[in-house]
Amino acid sequence: MLLNVTIWMYFLALQLRCCAADLCNWTGSGFAAGVDSRIVLQVRLRCTEGSVRWVYPGQALRVVLEPNLSSARRATVCIKPSPSFRGASVFIERAGELELLLTDGWRTEQVFCFPADGAHSPALYLQASPQRYWSRRTIGFRYELLSNRSAAPNLDHTSCRPCNDKELLMAVCSSDFVVRGYIKNVSHDSERQTSLVEVSAVRVYWQRSGVFEQLENAGSPQSGSSWRGQIHTLLRCHVKPGDGEFLFTGSEHFGEAWLGCAPRYKDFLSVYQTARAARQNSCDFPSE
Repeated sequence: MLLNVTIWMYFLALQLRCCAADLCNWTGSGFAAGVDSRIVLQVRLRCTEGSVRWVYPGQALRVVLEPNLSSARRATVCIKPSPSFRGASVFIERAGELELLLTDGWRTEQVFCFPADGAHSPALYLQASPQRYWSRRTIGFRYELLSNRSAAPNLDHTSCRPCNDKELLMAVCSSDFVVRGYIKNVSHDSERQTSLVEVSAVRVYWQRSGVFEQLENAGSPQSGSSWRGQIHTLLRCHVKPGDGEFLFTGSEHFGEAWLGCAPRYKDFLSVYQTARAARQNSCDFPSE
């Protein structure tokens, strides 16, 4: 839904006021709207991920994302509203107009992603509902800027098909996590339209954060019980428990692991060894 007024015309009637923030996160109050109802709080953040927390939301808040890394040219922005996000709407600026992204009624834990306007820094506009001004509440969201749209979770075109050989080889080089292990259980969430895969890992080759945790007093890696973790995927992919050892790869979003390629480990080794013999492997993988 597009508003019938362009951004420059809309802000012409408002007073923009900047707010203090660190490079990645912002926490501020809407009390300024009590002094001047035309005020729009403006925040600029310079990281590829962080959070926004708006206390006593009043009037409007504009958040501009300006990552200060020259190599961080991201194509997709994802936001995850806080569980208490009520009484406000979020718009994105696109082609000089405000486009509605979310409002009251979004599903708990839902993630919203949109392509960034390549010519301008991504900007979000939060507008508090008039009937809820000065309510004693806090609304906010976490954000991530992603390098490609396919890395974003919950997008309609996310593929459930098995990865081909080329994709497998690339996955072990570029994924946020690469883990070898077994499927302990799979549960399904119809509200979020996701499935949760519980993994017992014998080896964590690498991970971007601490999604997979090592158990205290765990046995040897051969015991298959030294690491535990959970991986999310789409419900429509119909993931089921399976016997045997798998190589799990994927991306991390908002502290959660999302499944990418997950071949049986012996099948991956065959593909990798063939590619290595032909010097077609994208990177070296510790296959011992």
